[in-house]
Amino acid sequence: MTKSSPSTTTALPPQHSPAPHDVRAIADLFDMRGDFIHAHPYGSGHINDTYCAAMDQAGQRVRYVIQRINHMVFRKPHELMENVDRVTRHALAMLKAEGHPEAYRRTLTCIPAHDGTSHARDDDGNYWRVYPFIEGARGHDEIHSTEQAYQAARAFGNFQKLAATLGGARLHETIPDFHHTPKRLAALEAAIVRDTAGRAAEVREEIEFARARAGDCAQIVSLLENGDIPERITHNDTKLNNVLLDDATAEGVCVIDLDTTMPGCVLYDFGDMVRTATPTSREDDPDPAGIGMQLDLFEALLRGYLSSADFLNEAETEYLAFSGKLITLEVGIRFLTDYLEGDVYFKTRRPGHNIDRCRNQFGFVRVLEQNMAAMERTVREISRQVRS
Repeated sequence: MTKSSPSTTTALPPQHSPAPHDVRAIADLFDMRGDFIHAHPYGSGHINDTYCAAMDQAGQRVRYVIQRINHMVFRKPHELMENVDRVTRHALAMLKAEGHPEAYRRTLTCIPAHDGTSHARDDDGNYWRVYPFIEGARGHDEIHSTEQAYQAARAFGNFQKLAATLGGARLHETIPDFHHTPKRLAALEAAIVRDTAGRAAEVREEIEFARARAGDCAQIVSLLENGDIPERITHNDTKLNNVLLDDATAEGVCVIDLDTTMPGCVLYDFGDMVRTATPTSREDDPDPAGIGMQLDLFEALLRGYLSSADFLNEAETEYLAFSGKLITLEVGIRFLTDYLEGDVYFKTRRPGHNIDRCRNQFGFVRVLEQNMAAMERTVREISRQVRS
C-alpha cells in the first residue's frame, strides 16, 4: 500500500455528531430554494467548520456544503470570497463554453446569499458560504496508488489551466508572502535571536541545515522577480484530499478548499504535491532516518500534471523537480521556527512534535537531493513525451 504524508492535523471529526452551530438558521441566509431537513459536521478540515446539509427541493433531497470561514486565520473573508467567486465563476464559464457535460460537477460554485453576494454574516459575526455537494466523489487522506497520484495532479493542473485565463484585476493575497521562502528563512533567524522558549541550543544542527540552503530559498523568488517565471493563479494547498476523485472511475473531478487561491507560482503547487505524496513516512514521524522517496509516485504526479498543465513555459518545467525540495525545505523551516517560538502556530499533540516534523522535512530534503538527478531526468523525458 502506498501512503502519502498527510497534513499536520488529519483526524476525522465525527460525521454525525450534533452541530455546534445553528445550521438551519445559517441556511436561511442563502438562496437555497428548499426546506431544511438536517445537517451534520463533515470532512477532515481543521481550519473552517464544515457541514453537510440536506434540503428538500420540491420533493427532491439535495445536499449542500455549508462552511464557516475561520476569520481568525483569514482576516479578510470578503477578499477571500471575492477570489473564490471570481475563480469559480470563470471556471464554470470556461467548462460550459467547451461543452463539458459535467461543468457544474467539475468546479465549486457559490450559492448566493439573499443579497446576491457569495457569502453571508450571521448575528455572531461569523462568515459563511454554501456550495452544492458534489455527489459520487470524495477526497482521500492517503494515496493508495499511482493512479490516484496521476488523477490528483491532473486535476490541479486543470484547475490552474482554467484559472490562467481569468482576466480583470489581480486576485487578493489571502495570506501575503505565503510561499516567500527567503522571508520564511528571515523569520527563522529572528526566532533564533529571540529564542523565546530557550530551545535554540538544542537545535543547532537543524539551524545550520537551513542556513546552508539559503541559496535554494531564493531560487524561485528570483525567477519570479526577473520575469523568467510568470505569476499565475495558484491553489497553494495541493494535498490529495483537496481533490475529489470519482467513486466509480477514480477520475479527478473537482479541486476544493480554495481559501488560499491567490497570485503565486505554479511550482509551489507542484512542489507541495511532491512533498505530501512521495515520502515513505508521515511528516511527523519521530524517526526520519528511514525516510525514502517513492519515485513511481513522483512520475505519476508529473505525468498527470503535465497532461493538463500545457501552459507552462520552459523555466517552469525545468524547475519542477527542484520545487519539491524547495517546498519541503520551506515547511521544515516553518516547523523549526514554531518550535523555537514555543509551538504557537501549528497544533501539536506531544512535546517535541514540531521539531520531529522539522527533522522529518529536512530528512526528506536530503532524500530529494540524493534523487534530484533522477527526478530532473524524469522531468525531461516526460515533458518531451507530452509535448511531442
